[in-house]
Amino acid sequence: METMIEVQDLTKYYGPHLAVSHLNFQVAAGEIVGFLGPNGAGKTTTLKILAGFLAPSAGTARINGFDCVSESLGARRSLGYVPENVAIYPDLSVTQFLRFAAQAKGVAATAEKSEVDRVVASCGLEEVRHTLGAALSKGYRQRLGLAQALLHQPPLLILDEPTIGLDPSQIVEIRQLIKNLEGDHTVMLSSHILPEVSQLCDRVIIINRGQIVASDRPEHLSQQLGQGARVLLTVSGPTLEVEAALQKLSGVNRLQSLGEDKFLVEADSGRELRPELARLVVQQGWDLLELKAQEFTLEEVFLNLVTEEES
Repeated sequence: METMIEVQDLTKYYGPHLAVSHLNFQVAAGEIVGFLGPNGAGKTTTLKILAGFLAPSAGTARINGFDCVSESLGARRSLGYVPENVAIYPDLSVTQFLRFAAQAKGVAATAEKSEVDRVVASCGLEEVRHTLGAALSKGYRQRLGLAQALLHQPPLLILDEPTIGLDPSQIVEIRQLIKNLEGDHTVMLSSHILPEVSQLCDRVIIINRGQIVASDRPEHLSQQLGQGARVLLTVSGPTLEVEAALQKLSGVNRLQSLGEDKFLVEADSGRELRPELARLVVQQGWDLLELKAQEFTLEEVFLNLVTEEES
């Protein structure tokens, strides 16, 4: 499969401060990849190097085969970038701003109108296309930022916190816009909303203190880095008796009562507790209402990794 992003030994210092340390990763064409890390981990620095805003102190980054430093123009022509805070001209309407951006990106004059109309439609900007930038809501500003990034039909999109500051309905709309890009574009996005990353991304790269600490599909990270097997159990019976019986069961490391007859039972990794739990409940004469394996969430994996690195 064609490689869209290739990063080798990428390092960035701000004076004596090491922000990014010897990063190595690749992103294949067509992938949607989440780039995660706590504040100060080096996410935005890495994205700005890829976008051509910063030069690395050492190492290389290539986009669509172009070196981000020595072949900067080719690399930048291959990407659209949406920063955390989208900058627009407040005195230009949506259409005027996009026409200006199209000209700056080198879109041919004969194709300018059709290209602006295309991104206005794909980003849901029809009803505000004549509205001044100063009057746009945060959600429409984000849509406009995405629209300008799509103008020259770049193969790669880099999105830094694309849903930050949006209300829940706006988040769903922007998330769907990004999902619609799958296949036609490679997308690399940074986000603090981990459920969003789980829903959108084919793969996740987690960075902490300037170094990659994990890289895999979200479901694989949950399986590999979870602390053990977990089962969600719902039992109709006397709560204290149920809790006491579950705690005595061999292999149970931790028991958490969730209320409403629900319990989260944890065992050693790889241990299958469900048959034993079912037998216990039936033997006691209680009603078994629910019994299912519970995967670790991406948020739990993320916190586990970051905590381990810091300790």
